[in-house]
Amino acid sequence: MSARSAFTALSLCCAAFSTCTLASNADAWSVTGGIYAYLPTISGTSAFSVPPNTGGGEASVDIDQLLDNLNGVFMGSLDVRKGEWGGFTDLLYMDVGGTKSQTRALTIGPAGLPADATANADYSLKGTVWTLAAYFHTEARPELNVDLVMGARMLDLDQSLGWALAGNVASVPVLDRAGNRAAGIKSWDAILGAKGRYAFGEGRRWFIPFYVDVGGGDADLTWQAMTGLGYSFAWGDVVASWRYLDYQFTEGKALRSLTFGGPAFAAVFHW
Repeated sequence: MSARSAFTALSLCCAAFSTCTLASNADAWSVTGGIYAYLPTISGTSAFSVPPNTGGGEASVDIDQLLDNLNGVFMGSLDVRKGEWGGFTDLLYMDVGGTKSQTRALTIGPAGLPADATANADYSLKGTVWTLAAYFHTEARPELNVDLVMGARMLDLDQSLGWALAGNVASVPVLDRAGNRAAGIKSWDAILGAKGRYAFGEGRRWFIPFYVDVGGGDADLTWQAMTGLGYSFAWGDVVASWRYLDYQFTEGKALRSLTFGGPAFAAVFHW
């Protein structure tokens, strides 16, 4: 069962996640930015190496069962466009953690926890997800704008785990019954996708923003998607959306999987 961490972030966010704007002059620069709150659920599986002299293998945890607090987060992005070409950068910094007693969300070594054993565990996860991409405007109609996105995303995370086993732990090597481990991961991945918005209603003030990308490299697979509903004013837009980001990794990595999914609420300004 997933644990929801409330992310409330002040950010400069771009058309990549909220809206897609066109400059009134094709040769002029346009910039889109805004402020939004993002409230995702975080889930996944993390892995830490276990020394060979204690049985080897790894200590793994179900992230969503251990997270229970948010220490800090920053989310920001910037979109610039000139004519048919543009680019954006998006940065997410997270610092989350949790402490649980009598949990079975922890597995130690190849045999796992005995059936009548539990663990007291303390877990932290902090780091950055950074996207940098260029885009080309492929569709321009009064009601529909679409851009082709090409770029890269970097995941750079550090995690730590402390644990102490309780219950019938006779089958667990003594050195594995309590410990502390740290592990990091850095993943560079190429991405390809699309973004834009579809406008409708009186004066085309209502619109549906959308963003999707998929890629890989150091990760087996990463993909991201966003859509929602927005309304345009003279100064900019207000947008409610849903954003999802997923990573999948091979055996031997410090993470097996990591996902973020939840609502975002934005006030978007156009210059």
